[in-house]
Amino acid sequence: MDSTFAAYGMPGEPGTGAFWAAAKGPAAVPSQDGWTVLFVWRGSPASLHFESWSEPVALRRWEEADCWYAEVAMPALLRVTYWLVSDGAAYADPFNPVGAGGDRSIAATPDAPDQPHWPAVGADDVLPLPRVRLRWISERLAGLGGKLGGRPGERPGGRRRTVRVHPAGGGGPIVLLLDGDDWLHLHPAMTAFDSAVSRGDLPPVTLVFLPVLDRGAEFGCRPELWEAVRDELLPLVAESGVPADAGRLVVAGQSLGGLSAVYAALEFPELVSRVACQSGSFWWTPAASGLADPLGGPVGGVVAERLRRRPDLSGLRVAFDLGEHEPRMLPHGELVETLAAEAGATVRVSRSPAGHDRASWRHALLRDVAWALRDSRE
Repeated sequence: MDSTFAAYGMPGEPGTGAFWAAAKGPAAVPSQDGWTVLFVWRGSPASLHFESWSEPVALRRWEEADCWYAEVAMPALLRVTYWLVSDGAAYADPFNPVGAGGDRSIAATPDAPDQPHWPAVGADDVLPLPRVRLRWISERLAGLGGKLGGRPGERPGGRRRTVRVHPAGGGGPIVLLLDGDDWLHLHPAMTAFDSAVSRGDLPPVTLVFLPVLDRGAEFGCRPELWEAVRDELLPLVAESGVPADAGRLVVAGQSLGGLSAVYAALEFPELVSRVACQSGSFWWTPAASGLADPLGGPVGGVVAERLRRRPDLSGLRVAFDLGEHEPRMLPHGELVETLAAEAGATVRVSRSPAGHDRASWRHALLRDVAWALRDSRE
């Protein structure tokens, strides 16, 4: 007798050895509005959690078998990070070979575009790390106060950081990756950039993976981070012996990191003139953290307010990308995109098939860094 799972290519009686040998996830079939996607889990009760796209979904048990499952309606063109929670612990999907760190997986609807250069990485795989490590203790960031913590006897915010540096293709313009630890340990940016350079989709670049200790404090619209990058971090990179052109610096940031990257272009134009921004948090204002609905404040936040003063942005190249499935971010992003272009910046605007999710930002990261390094006003 066929079960619910047969339509997804999982024949056999759920819970049997033959069933689990054929189990795969997630598996999708077309639906009227997109796709119905099946997720399966073996063992204890579990729930399914998504990165910003959907509320958690409780899995159902198949009769008396050790098989738990959920059929989830997904729109067309979606790529999303997800995980399962069972007995209070988070797990990657054991039936999905595409992971994002030890306890996350990535699902994509069959019509989602490919992400060339990004290899499938399993939850148990250890990503390669750049050989060059810089030890950075920032005096400038210590000025942010107790928000950044620190070890006993250290100044607040001055805790030692390890900054990794990788010369892709031998090195070239610096690409400063904000939230660098995510691009080191969750998503294989080093491998992806190497692939893109080797295939001619990117010129040689030098990746600098910037770790962050407190995203709210460091990525808010204030100068300390960018003073520290200018006066402390970039000199360390220059002294490292790795070929690195700081004169063609590209800052790549997502969410609050995207906000910070655009802020840096506005307030430190001599330092930052090329930006790749994915899903920038342009709703941000100093008071946003105290609001019940931070995205419900002034459209475009403080960045739009600054852009309305009509700064001369004729020297700026900035690529904006936003997820098709994060509608509440759209008004904020659209206003900032428009105002930046009106101020003279060379602007590229795109929409990715995802919500507020690093799994979709991966392709935009490579594409938009390549665009930012071009010299024409295309």
